[in-house]
Amino acid sequence: MNLDVAFWTALFLSTLRQTTPLLFTALGGMFSERSGVTNIALEGIILFGALTAAVVVERFEAALGPGPHPWLPWVGVLSAMLVGGLVAAVHAVVSIKYRADQIISATALNLLALGAPSLVLTYFYGNATSSKEVANRLPLLLGLSPLVYLAFLLVPVAWWVLFKTPFGLRLRAVGEHPEAADTLGVNVYRLRYTGVILSGVLAGLAGAYLSIGFLNQFVRGMSAGMGFIALAAMIFGNWHPLGILFSTLLFGFASALAIQLQGTEILPAVLVQAFPYVVTVLVLAGFIGRSRPPGAVGKPYEK
Repeated sequence: MNLDVAFWTALFLSTLRQTTPLLFTALGGMFSERSGVTNIALEGIILFGALTAAVVVERFEAALGPGPHPWLPWVGVLSAMLVGGLVAAVHAVVSIKYRADQIISATALNLLALGAPSLVLTYFYGNATSSKEVANRLPLLLGLSPLVYLAFLLVPVAWWVLFKTPFGLRLRAVGEHPEAADTLGVNVYRLRYTGVILSGVLAGLAGAYLSIGFLNQFVRGMSAGMGFIALAAMIFGNWHPLGILFSTLLFGFASALAIQLQGTEILPAVLVQAFPYVVTVLVLAGFIGRSRPPGAVGKPYEK
């Protein structure tokens, strides 16, 4: 009986932890695509955010010396959000101002995120795989990082912003019918920039959670496809905050279950490791044709 309680408690807490970066990223992707811009660079932005948070905190620790600095992890979080927004701004400029192919632009950023961390890690730490461990990580509240609570709190906030504010109405309008929105005096370009940059800020926040809220260092490739799974969750959730909450919980549960099954003989080890990705493929295969994306998503707008 006690073993069953311990298993389900561990599974529940692990589900919340695994859902958190997916939820941040999927909500960010929702704002970008609701504005009409596809952003598959979220995977790379997660890595940039994770790297920034870990390196900033570790470098400050080296400069300040030993001792607790409870404010320091939050500097790392804000730095990750800033870098995430800046990387997304690059994608926004290329896609909106220069009307380049949005998939190619985002893919280039993802490729950059594969190589750039190695250069940074080699420069600071003499290796290309990981940063030093940080002593000041985000504190735990009831066994969970405060970013876990923030991620779930953002769901009703995102719903309110998207459906109950003038900003949300205009954002949805430029993602569905930018020409009509423009004739009504809505600044299509400004709203699209805002949506894309917001997606980068939230993906950077997801990265900070991974490196200083979940682990205590940056490890190369630590996102492990979370950006793409978050995009799948966004599609499965039909670009709606509540749908995204349900879908990210589903994928988070699949990841948490895979973690709990590691080391057991219930399933082969290879299948256990692949389980979250198999769930993603199966969900998309059964749902992708039934979802309706914003009408103008992926289509450059020109006055």
